[in-house]
Amino acid sequence: MYLDNSATTQVSDEVFKEMEPYFTKEFGNPSTLYSIGRESKKALNLARQRVADAINAKPEEIIFTSGGSESDNLAIKGLAFKLRNRGNHIITTEIEHPAVRDTLYFLESIGYDVTYLPVYENGIIKVEDLEDAITDETILITIMHGNNEIGTIQPIEEIGKIARERKIKFHTDAVQTFGKIEVDVEKLNVDLLSLSSHKINGPKGVGALYIKKGTRVEPLIHGGGQERGIRSGTENVPGIVGFGKACELASKNLDEHYEKLISIRDELIEKVLATIPEAYVNGDMEHRLPNLVNFRFKAIEGESLILLLDAKGYQASTGSACSSNKLEASPVLTALGLDPVDVHGSLRISLAPESDSFDVDEFVNVIAESVSRLRQMSPLWNQELDYDGVMCKKHGDDCRMC
Repeated sequence: MYLDNSATTQVSDEVFKEMEPYFTKEFGNPSTLYSIGRESKKALNLARQRVADAINAKPEEIIFTSGGSESDNLAIKGLAFKLRNRGNHIITTEIEHPAVRDTLYFLESIGYDVTYLPVYENGIIKVEDLEDAITDETILITIMHGNNEIGTIQPIEEIGKIARERKIKFHTDAVQTFGKIEVDVEKLNVDLLSLSSHKINGPKGVGALYIKKGTRVEPLIHGGGQERGIRSGTENVPGIVGFGKACELASKNLDEHYEKLISIRDELIEKVLATIPEAYVNGDMEHRLPNLVNFRFKAIEGESLILLLDAKGYQASTGSACSSNKLEASPVLTALGLDPVDVHGSLRISLAPESDSFDVDEFVNVIAESVSRLRQMSPLWNQELDYDGVMCKKHGDDCRMC
């Protein structure tokens, strides 16, 4: 059972069917004038309209990219370079995706000043902290809509209003929220918004950046002037066609899928917390994505838990797929104020609409068995108990572990 849909999703049959002709028969370059090129251009325009419709934007405000990471880079660097003569201060949070965080580290290395707002135990910033951080030099606020590790949703609409009042450009990474909850660029008050295809049952290697009309960015890729001169390079027509179809389907099924995902997620949370001692949910319990839950289990190693679950047929993760090969503690979870040792015992479950085909009770039992097995080998768990395994020195008679 695949339960890592925040890492990537399966391309749907409808999306693949729509893409297929553009690999073979309809292979024209959309920048050419003859008929086969015009057909590709027509397909490109339809996809652009579908993406725009899905987020309440205009087609001319959509720039196709290679994915969420490029969209984030184009938004942040492109805006920072364009507005360098107005200021050099950028505001973000401590829990951004590496595509944002590493881009900001680069900008710091060439003279930009970045403020990293703290999040609190619930994984959400305080708007007052944002307001206090704004200076006369602030040119950009970039704060993700929904976190890819813990699923918390930031108050983007409120942040956008503040940015607009202060005439500061505002970018949000909506890669994880799009297709899961409503993403309306007008309601969110954003100037730039990043999207990715492969998170919504579309193909990998394609995404989009919404750039509000009147917002100007410096191009990062120069060449043939495609995508209104903002992102040169021959467009990935099959991928864009698939992305457009995936957007159409995501919008059409949003409400139905939301209710289904909420139901599975909440059942999973309830049963894990009731079944496994010293299990916790990371992040806010209310303001969170409908398809994602991040658990923390005391005294185990998350990587080992992933391998045990995989051996039982369940694919999940400890956090972001972009950093799954790194052994250091997740900066997102440590930003919540958690002990770095406990951070390593995390498990991210991210659902898709088709996840209703799996048995939650059976899955919870597999998690419980795996956690118990790892705790038997864990010195961190065993040191909590007295030698007779009955009295917990740390918590006394009331300890659930005993």
